[in-house]
Amino acid sequence: MNASWDILKTLSDPTRLRLLALLLREELSVAELQEILGMAQSRISSQLALLRQADLVSDRRDGKKAFYSLRTDLSSKALTFIRSAVDAVADAPLLGEDRDNLDRILQKRRKVSEQYFNLIAGRLGKNYCPGRSWEAIGHLVLHLVPAITVADLGAGEGLLSQLLARRAEQVWCIDNSPRMVEVGSELARKNGLANLTYKLGNIEQVPLPDQSVDLAILSQALHHAEHPQRAVDEAYRILRPGGQILVLDLNEHTFEKARELYADVWLGFKESALHGFLKKAGFAKVEVTAVAKETREPHFETLLASGFRSR
Repeated sequence: MNASWDILKTLSDPTRLRLLALLLREELSVAELQEILGMAQSRISSQLALLRQADLVSDRRDGKKAFYSLRTDLSSKALTFIRSAVDAVADAPLLGEDRDNLDRILQKRRKVSEQYFNLIAGRLGKNYCPGRSWEAIGHLVLHLVPAITVADLGAGEGLLSQLLARRAEQVWCIDNSPRMVEVGSELARKNGLANLTYKLGNIEQVPLPDQSVDLAILSQALHHAEHPQRAVDEAYRILRPGGQILVLDLNEHTFEKARELYADVWLGFKESALHGFLKKAGFAKVEVTAVAKETREPHFETLLASGFRSR
């Protein structure tokens, strides 16, 4: 029996088709799928297992959570089958409810992060934050060149940018917390930094033109992104040819409480994962190195990744 027939058989089950329709849009945890579909976890898990056996979805562990997504290496034929099947039933009431529930889940994700950063706006530099050590930031600053245009993506209050603006030509701070933007803008005015501008926006959809900056920084911001690859892709888009990306972030860890304490979406990243994000986006001369490790538990380690846009 050929692969196409097997895929068609897999798509014939309504629950599996609903799961695939959701995973076409977003990587989701089992708990999120359970909330969206209103089904028991056992039923969802058994159907996901069948989809995994059919090589249509893949799973990854992130701490105690299991996340599912469509396989990235699906053949064009398999992807066409799935999209066609989903489109054929797109008007069904259940699929409409699923889409609404998915939007609600994604909004809930964003709210958790936004509420955390709105809460700590004005206090970020005074409180402990994983990976935010002067030792690590110092390594990042050493890579800077004067008189350039900088984009600090996921800047928070922009403590780093407050320093950069004293030498750079222009610094753009991008953050999705209205309160962070408000506090940062006030700091810029207070310090007389006319070349430091805060903009409200998401690091996965940066509100800056193509090829408009010389340096893009993601300092302890990437682990807050829903889709880290999209954030790195956006950094590539806004960089001019020859421009550089610097990513300062936590090495992969198992401190689950970071999700609750710091609104972390990801528990850090392996060196290979950061390297892969930059290479996939198109960066050349990619390097990833460990630059700091904290002495107290849970011993967060900080990685610095860099790369250049060649064209």
